[in-house]
Parts: sequence; structure tokens; C-alpha cells
Amino acid sequence: MVSKGKPSPRSAVEPLLCEQVAKLGELHHLVDPTRYYPAGPRTPNQAEIDEQNPKATSRLLEGASRVIRASCKTYAWGLEQVPETGTFITAATHVTQFDVFVPMMALFHQGRRPRYMAKAEMARWPLIGRWFRWVGMQPVPRRSGQAQQIEQESIKIITSGRPLTIWPEGTVTRDPLKWPMSLKPGVGIIALKASRQLGYMVPLYPCVTWGAASINHWWPWPRKNVVMCYDHAMDYSDLLADVDTWGEEPPQEAVNELCRRLRERMEVIMTEIRGIDPPAEGYFDFRTMTRKPRPAQTYPAPALGADRPDYTAQTLTRESAHDAAALEG
Repeated sequence: MVSKGKPSPRSAVEPLLCEQVAKLGELHHLVDPTRYYPAGPRTPNQAEIDEQNPKATSRLLEGASRVIRASCKTYAWGLEQVPETGTFITAATHVTQFDVFVPMMALFHQGRRPRYMAKAEMARWPLIGRWFRWVGMQPVPRRSGQAQQIEQESIKIITSGRPLTIWPEGTVTRDPLKWPMSLKPGVGIIALKASRQLGYMVPLYPCVTWGAASINHWWPWPRKNVVMCYDHAMDYSDLLADVDTWGEEPPQEAVNELCRRLRERMEVIMTEIRGIDPPAEGYFDFRTMTRKPRPAQTYPAPALGADRPDYTAQTLTRESAHDAAALEG
């Protein structure tokens, strides 16, 4: 069963200009995620590589990288934060179907082999469907009433020590201007429950990709600019402070709050990449297919890195979103 609504056409947004990429290059060290170890030398996780059908994975990775290089000019920053060992969650934006391959390719080139949640229909695609299963795809039967089983399988992947990639919007964004829309609660449930089972906060990395919405897939030339940010891990330790008082499921308030923080963080990063403000009317809600005002709430700032200025917790409103993105530089 298909999701409601249709993605807006490519004409709904402007391509990412070379001038904007140059501005980002002044603030961040942009690298090519279509090549191995773009952020510098590192030790690949050989156990994961050997476990996940290395020959099929290598062939699919090379093929996807060639297609992406031929279709667009791809840049990324933040990939040095991908852990060499241990479990973590990558929560990626889903502006187009093309975007699915960019973070997957980048993480593979960093020597990790995450399992990734993808719609079950992909497993039935001719020729490459079985290939997707070989290289770590976890089929998600959408609108099947199996949300709990999907969450349990995801938690099992994380608690076994494997990383997991999720596209928490659940489908391609239906925002007509292609900003991150409301997130499904699954990402919050998975992160909180896995953290409780493991006894520590599972690293949760927002990953934002922008630019592929302007690619004409029948005639992609001239190549468009595509930029990906692999952001610092979010701090949601406050939501785990009363973990001993939970019942079988984490509190709905905590789940909703984590999803809100993640969506807003994605919006801040995309604001910086695109160089424009998000719609003042609010974010796009998939359930109602309308815009809703952004709540003005304060949350902890992300973990600081050597290239980041020190700043205190901020209140993210539509007036401050652009300023927050500037601070993030």
C-alpha cells in the first residue's frame, strides 16, 4: 500500500548553487563521500564487513558510487564522527528516493556496515531486491499493523552491537518545499528502549542530505550539487533520567519529545545547507497533511566539537532557526 499524498515535483525547489556550496566549504571541511575513508585514515570494522556478504556489498557499493558520481557532485562534512566500533543509530532525512543511497554509501565507505530500515517493496524489486537484503536491508511492511515487530527487530539489531540507519519520516517528505516533515514515533521508541536495555544512551546521529531533489533522473546533466551533513550525536540523556520508573514502554511524552528534537535539529541543519529559512508557517505534518506551528521549547545543545563554538541551550523558533544554523558553523 502506498503512502498518502505525492511528493512535490523537482520544480518546487531551486538547485543548490555552487556559491552556497562554497560558503559551506568556508565553514566546514567538505569531503567526497563516494570514496573510501573520505574524512581520513581509519580502521574498518572487519567483523561487520565479513558478516554482511562482503562481495555483494562491495559490488553494490561500487555501483551506487559510480551512479552518484555520474549524477551529481556530492559533498559531506561530519563523517569523522562515525564510530569505528559499537552500535549507533543514524536518523536520515528522506527528501527523495535518491537520498537513501547517499548516507548508506557514506557509512559503508567509512568501514561500517549498518543494517537499514527500508520499505518492503524494495526487497521485491527485480534484480537488485535480493542484493539489498544481502547488504543489510531490514524490510519494513508499511501500514501493515506490524509496527511493534519492526521496533523489536530494530532494537534487537542495536542491542546486538550493530549500527542501524533509519529514515524516520517513514516515506519521502510530503512537504511541498521539501523540508523535513513530522517523524514517525518509531525512532524515539527504538532509541529509548534500546538505551534502557543497554544501560547507556545509544548514540543518535542526525544525517541531513540536500540537493538531489533537483536532479532529473532521466537526464541528470549538468550534474547538481548534493551536500550531506553527519551531525554530532544528540544528547537525550535527560529523557532517560527516570528510566527505572518506566513500564514496558517508554513514556509517550519522552518519545514525542525526542522526535521533536530530532526533526527540529534536522531542520536547523537543512537551513544551513540550503541557505534559506524554513517556512514561517511551521513544519509539515504528515498525519493531517497541513503545516503546524513550531513549538517554542528549550532543549540541550548538541555535543560540542573542536570546530564548534560554545553556546548555551537555545530555544528554536522560526525566528531563531537561521541564527542557530549560523552558530552551528
